[in-house]
Amino acid sequence: MHKSRLGDLVIDCEGGDIDEHAAFWAQALGRTLEDAPKNPRYRRLFGKDGEIGILLQAVEHPARVHLDIETDNPEAEVARLEKLGAKIVRRFDNWVVMEAASGHRFCVVNPQLPGFEERATSWKD
Repeated sequence: MHKSRLGDLVIDCEGGDIDEHAAFWAQALGRTLEDAPKNPRYRRLFGKDGEIGILLQAVEHPARVHLDIETDNPEAEVARLEKLGAKIVRRFDNWVVMEAASGHRFCVVNPQLPGFEERATSWKD
């Protein structure tokens, strides 16, 4: 058995200054920016408890928005999603980029946000 849930809504930003992009989205969405980013490519926007996570990511592909699905077992979650019709686009060390039959890309990642154990859905493997 493994668990998964919708994690972050990720705003992919091509070009420009990631801090300027983050400042815009923070103001537009009524969120606050993290104080000390851990990685220069990412900026997290904090909202109220229980709201969906929002993460900005500097990318080299055209700007878009995608979803991150958090899981405690990436291999089992990828297999579950493949059975539903998704396909693997690319594997990275810490996440897998997938594509739904609808053409929408999303990522399967390790838990990122608080409350994963309490709020995730359990799946029979």
